[in-house]
Amino acid sequence: MDELLWVGADAQARALRDGWTTAPELLESVLRRAGDLAGTLNIFRTVYAECAREEAKSAQRRIDAGERLPLLGVPVAVKDDLDVAGDFTAQGGRPQFPVAEKDSAAVALLRAAGAVIIGHTRTPERCLWPFTESKTAGATRNPWHPAHTPGGSSGGSAAAIAAGIVGAATGSDGGGSIRLPAAACGVFALKTSRGLVSTEPKPAGGWQGLSTIGPMGRKVADVGLLLDALADTRGYRAAVDSVPEPTRVALSWRTPLGVPPLAPACRQAVLDAADTLRSLGHRVVEADPPLGARPTPQFVVRYLRGVAEDVAALPHPGWLEARTRHIAAIGRRVPDRVLRWARSAEADLHARMAGFLTHHDVVLQPTWTRTPPAVGLFRSSTLVTTWLGVTARIPYLPTWNVLGYPVAALPVSRDERGLPVGVQLIAPPGSEKLLLSLSAQFEGIRPWAHKRPAL
Repeated sequence: MDELLWVGADAQARALRDGWTTAPELLESVLRRAGDLAGTLNIFRTVYAECAREEAKSAQRRIDAGERLPLLGVPVAVKDDLDVAGDFTAQGGRPQFPVAEKDSAAVALLRAAGAVIIGHTRTPERCLWPFTESKTAGATRNPWHPAHTPGGSSGGSAAAIAAGIVGAATGSDGGGSIRLPAAACGVFALKTSRGLVSTEPKPAGGWQGLSTIGPMGRKVADVGLLLDALADTRGYRAAVDSVPEPTRVALSWRTPLGVPPLAPACRQAVLDAADTLRSLGHRVVEADPPLGARPTPQFVVRYLRGVAEDVAALPHPGWLEARTRHIAAIGRRVPDRVLRWARSAEADLHARMAGFLTHHDVVLQPTWTRTPPAVGLFRSSTLVTTWLGVTARIPYLPTWNVLGYPVAALPVSRDERGLPVGVQLIAPPGSEKLLLSLSAQFEGIRPWAHKRPAL
């Protein structure tokens, strides 16, 4: 049974359909492993053991009756920024609102596809940081190297997959929060196009249009399967099995802040990914999107105002950490006219990319510029020190939140400490199927899911 924990959600769904195991048996293995690792990695805020057991029994009765749904009986974890009926949504801090009376739209769609929701995964307070730590919850640790962070803010979800607890989970990404944990933990994930996945009951386009919900999994097929449910549209899982047409890939080293120094392992991962794509028949050339420094001020303005609006909606903002309150205070000072400029200026970026995309289909870039930080590195840091420290590590990511593009986080290699290293593949809005097909082809000759951390 324990071997089934490592095969991913797609293979688990097949095993349940084919009778190789039952939903209650699979769930008990999941719960046992989650319990075994709770004290070591601190992945879950809440595990819904008894509710999940009832759901697994119900799923098995439906399977035995011949019912077939894409995720029927498959355990799935949910990041603690989505409402799950009967639980708080804490977002890394003290719960600010009563227990949710109903599921968020994304969770409801997962249940409709048959998923067994097993718990809320850890996140930093208000999903603000690329490390999963908070004064309320402590630190979540990387299964590959527990002295390091699994990234953030979807660090709990990525760690749950990397540790062999679940085969798939939800994440969200407002500035790299899906891609960074996926790269840090060696799992595959997809930042979706703006508007593809419903954020209800929250307003669409959180953080002034920067944030989206997306799937994370051990394999590309897991992400395609989950996206079929989350987007309430079929065809993403099928795209995983399709062979992509020859694709024009632009390898770009430049960020809006210039070309940052890259750790050797991070640079080599991009070069290795480029060589692999070439070997698959795709054209890879070095070319930088013609955006210049423009995305940076647009991101900063939208991020600051977005956080300020998020905090303003809380009944107890005084419960927040000092860093969070400071960000919100700065965001409240952003004038409306500056915010209007930042939102309207996005059109210029799309116009600039339109010409670039007549010559290139996909952009290949690094994710992290260096090793994900050690646990506790920013524990006592001020807001400014933390900002400077994290900005140096993640300059390749926020541009694509400003534009609302889909991005695949693709595992490639390991650094000298054994930490995973990944790259990102970026494409125009609505290109999720291309990214899934291309990533699955890459996975076919450079698989990663068979590797397991020595926990």
